[in-house]
Amino acid sequence: MGENQTTVTHFLLLGFPLGPRTQMLLFMLFFLFYVLTLLGNGVILGLLSLDSRLHSPMYFFLSHLAIVDIAYACNTVPQMLVNLLNPAKPISFAGCMTQTFLFLTFAHTECLLLVVMSCDRYVAICHPLRYSVIMSWRVCTALAVTSWACGSLLALVHVVLILRLPFCGPHEINHFFCEILSVLKLACADTWLNKVVIFVASVFILVGPPCLVLVSYSRILLAILRIQSGEGRRKAFSTCSSHLCVVGLFFGSAIVMYMAPKSRHPEEQQKILFLFYSFFNPMLNPLIYSLRNAEVQGALRRALCKESHSH
Repeated sequence: MGENQTTVTHFLLLGFPLGPRTQMLLFMLFFLFYVLTLLGNGVILGLLSLDSRLHSPMYFFLSHLAIVDIAYACNTVPQMLVNLLNPAKPISFAGCMTQTFLFLTFAHTECLLLVVMSCDRYVAICHPLRYSVIMSWRVCTALAVTSWACGSLLALVHVVLILRLPFCGPHEINHFFCEILSVLKLACADTWLNKVVIFVASVFILVGPPCLVLVSYSRILLAILRIQSGEGRRKAFSTCSSHLCVVGLFFGSAIVMYMAPKSRHPEEQQKILFLFYSFFNPMLNPLIYSLRNAEVQGALRRALCKESHSH
């Protein structure tokens, strides 16, 4: 940080400024959501690693999504739970920058993974005979590595641009974690370059990927309409609609946060929107993408039967 080294060595996360009883209630509720998130995604990772029948490209990408969701929750939720019990507990400047970097990495990576997963389903349904050739393990690995690499590089750009700014107080972040826009409000210099880069990155991450997802699922729906079985059509529509709801919730809340005019949603509403990333999306993804799947349910039954027989 050189000559402009910040005089702020720590930040205070204001979180949810509520009464002690309300904060304790939120602590218990958020802790429950946190446990369910870790449990749901942990079960998925365990099943995908132990059951050889689930070693396919679709479940390979689902395992990466589960890792992202666990990382999301572990990056933001513990600090928020601590702050609910002890609102005056600070976070160091280095810790804050690390949290910002990790959050952005996981957010960008999930955006790209959702696109890759929709393309995988498109190939599986619309080109089933060529699926094993198109979605080879080499291609799947390259797509996963590219998603993680692009997510990390974009996050690194944002954090490097923050580190060049001086911070001379105040040191109170009106959020429950070090969200990039909330951190930028505390800088003692012009942040126009940071905001331009955030907007350009938002266009790249929040406009392009949803369009590709919609194109993939529209082609999938057209293929579903040609299915002769009414029951088959119903199951396929149910799966696609639930997937699109999760994608819409994820991208919709992000677009509102980073691309809509800021005057339309005050900071307290922004915190509620970010709860989708910290809790609801990571908690819902295992249920929507995996636990409703007949193959995953079969793997879970086999694992439970094996456990009961061993006892």
